[in-house]
Amino acid sequence: MMMKRFAVLTLAAVSLTGAALAQTPATASSRLVANLKAGKAQTVVAYGTSLSAGGGWVKQVPDALAKQFPGKITMVNSGGSGQYSKWGVDNLDKMVLEKKPDAVFIEFGVNDAVARFKLPLSGAKANLESMIDRILKQNPECEIILMTMTPADAYPKGHGSYRENIGDYYQMYRDVAKARKLLLVDNYANWLALQKSDKATFSRYIPDSVHPNAEGCEKIVTPAILKTLGITAAKAQP
Repeated sequence: MMMKRFAVLTLAAVSLTGAALAQTPATASSRLVANLKAGKAQTVVAYGTSLSAGGGWVKQVPDALAKQFPGKITMVNSGGSGQYSKWGVDNLDKMVLEKKPDAVFIEFGVNDAVARFKLPLSGAKANLESMIDRILKQNPECEIILMTMTPADAYPKGHGSYRENIGDYYQMYRDVAKARKLLLVDNYANWLALQKSDKATFSRYIPDSVHPNAEGCEKIVTPAILKTLGITAAKAQP
């Protein structure tokens, strides 16, 4: 009886995770993956907040890609804990451009919405556009992948980590990605779907509603990134 109950719970968890990931559209093939398939070594920079600096996905994604393209992928973690897009603009040369990346993941929306930074949506958009412009000026072929992140809704107004209208900041990322024909990993939509369908699992994956643990990244963030890149299952080369 216990085994049967465990099996039912496991299948339910898999189903809920699948429902969350259904929010992520598949991509035929990203430029990054096309280059890897062509045998070209690729340098990828993760640029953003603590969700990049300490995010399990930053190791999980290259590990998954290396199974299919061994020795071809280098991931540089240029995340800054507690930082927002003004820091991203100010440190772009050192943290990104000097690495000469072939692809860059950008996620600052989760902290741009933090009330204490007093950064309006228009300022966040200007900062994002500036980073994109400067990256493409250095290398017009660099693939830029924008990411929305977690709900970060556990903190009340007045708290140092309170976010107001975070959905608007994430929508701006969607709008910029669409307008500039960039890839978008919409983690926010996936997390909201899980939060609505299974609060217990959501809380297990993101105890503070901001920072996904390794399991949360493995179940939600990393699969969404790979799916967006055009890889649904990374298989080892024979």
